[in-house]
Amino acid sequence: MFTGIVTDLGKVRSVEAGEDARFEFETGYDMTAVEIGASIACSGACLTVTEKGEGWFAATVSGETLRVTTLGRWTEGTPVNFERPLRADDELGGHMVLGHVDGVGEILSVTPVSDSACFRIRVPDGLKRYVAQKGSVTVDGVSLTVNEAGGDWFEVNIIPHTRSVTTFGTRKKGDLVNLEIDLLARYVARLLGKE
Repeated sequence: MFTGIVTDLGKVRSVEAGEDARFEFETGYDMTAVEIGASIACSGACLTVTEKGEGWFAATVSGETLRVTTLGRWTEGTPVNFERPLRADDELGGHMVLGHVDGVGEILSVTPVSDSACFRIRVPDGLKRYVAQKGSVTVDGVSLTVNEAGGDWFEVNIIPHTRSVTTFGTRKKGDLVNLEIDLLARYVARLLGKE
């Protein structure tokens, strides 16, 4: 369980391709405090630490994860948002995030708004009914509030701080992003028989 508050901006160090791929990531985390088998959200995808060293960790990524997320497009140097799992005594600054990517969106536009930027993101057909104005959504592991939602898109405002400490600082029109819909929206839809 995560909160969508990114605590490190790292990058892909290497990728060994295959049906299941092995990724190494550069990180600022103190890896002596991270156990083998621990989870780290990597731009929204919860991965298991399989190896580690000073300033890096490795994870095996299944073929299914490569297929349904942006990870299959990552190469050496790709910037990655990292978040460690929520502890019981942590501040819940974002919203409840599972680290289970529901689909891939596309950035349709980036519009300056004062010092911030408005990102319009296309949402896949199967997810658009879960995205509501003033609701929560996770984009590349970042907890965000939806400013506006249209037919197949939604908009979020990214403040300068968020752009400086996440991958949003380098994102542009046409980039693909991992999306996780709000956990509550998912269960309400199921309870109402709409899923």
